[in-house]
Amino acid sequence: MDRCIVLVDAGYLLGAAASLLAGEPSRSRITVDHTALIQALRDRAEAETERPLLRIYWFDGAPDRVPQPEHRRLRVMPRVTVRLGALTRSDGRWAQKGVDAAMHAELTELARNRACSDVVLVTGDGDLLPGMMAAKEHGVAVHLWAVQAADGDYNQSEDLVAEADERRVLDRAWITQAVRAKELTGVCAPQPAPRPEIAAILSAPLPESALTAASERPAEQGTHPAAAAATENGGQERSAAPKGVPTPKDLAALRAPGTPSVQNPATATLRWSSDKGWVDRPGVVSEPPEAAAMPTLAQLTTAEQRWADREEDITTVGGDPYEVGQVFARRWISRLGDQGQLPKLSQMYPRIPHRIDGELLRYAARFGLLAHKDDQIDEHDRYAIRAGFWREVDVPAATEPAPAGGLNPGGTPVGGPKGE
Repeated sequence: MDRCIVLVDAGYLLGAAASLLAGEPSRSRITVDHTALIQALRDRAEAETERPLLRIYWFDGAPDRVPQPEHRRLRVMPRVTVRLGALTRSDGRWAQKGVDAAMHAELTELARNRACSDVVLVTGDGDLLPGMMAAKEHGVAVHLWAVQAADGDYNQSEDLVAEADERRVLDRAWITQAVRAKELTGVCAPQPAPRPEIAAILSAPLPESALTAASERPAEQGTHPAAAAATENGGQERSAAPKGVPTPKDLAALRAPGTPSVQNPATATLRWSSDKGWVDRPGVVSEPPEAAAMPTLAQLTTAEQRWADREEDITTVGGDPYEVGQVFARRWISRLGDQGQLPKLSQMYPRIPHRIDGELLRYAARFGLLAHKDDQIDEHDRYAIRAGFWREVDVPAATEPAPAGGLNPGGTPVGGPKGE
């Protein structure tokens, strides 16, 4: 058959691109426009082989072979087939398992069935040498493409290079058509502006007994959970705390009956989060009825919208935690009939109503944001997911008049608490 096929080892292509552009092979250091990348691969393959493209095979690893956001986008593109191997963690590093074997099997099968006249291999692994030799014996021309090495040397097996019929280098100019190095910010979400009720809790003086207990705690305990626990699912990120910073137990004592008013400010409410919703404890305000009455996104979504949402998730949503929270919030707000509920929701900051919060985290889990060790979303990802949600809610809510007796929605919101 006078047509070409491209087999891509994504681990090699993107890892080498990360080394070239960001100085290290971690794929988390780069952003990839997969649509542009696939089109560039197709155009170059057809130009260099002078054959029309039959198909691009994209080989990659994924935890438990579960497709990640990029895999879901790729596999719905025309002329693209995704093959997944396992991704395992050993000695603190991720390693692909089964990808080379899958590429070898596909290469030999295509050649044996005479499915193409030319095969383009984007890989550097010498384990594919037997498959390359078998393809040549079946009359297939093998083109080997390399990504420009950061140090100017080879980043492919020399045996593989020697056996190829044709060899080309994908240089920096070609790579940067679709791949960019990320700018490291050092944070997973924008830093929050303190909300008045949270600041009131943390600035309240402690009872003498609490201060004594705090001073007796050993210094090696390190990071203190007080700020994360006190701010429900909108608290500040954990940081090393000096002596005297209140524990959750200390804060509960501040709300105890009979506590002097100077230590019991009217706006200082201590709330907690759990996987079963709000937990009532002495001095803790329960979730208000209007929060429980707010509709979920599923209740506001028609069957046609659900189909369109899934298409958007696959084709345009990248899976960044902050972006995921924004997408969810935009959909919920656009379908909310009574926009007057937004100021009410903003009053509840930083606590997202339990039903909506659970739905938000389940939605985020679709994008591979689960830590596969315990099937829970990473703590920092939860912060970023909820930060994105509050960012979208706060923008329209800020245009509404402030409800009587309520707090004005202000500050840049942040996501969830340490515990879930």
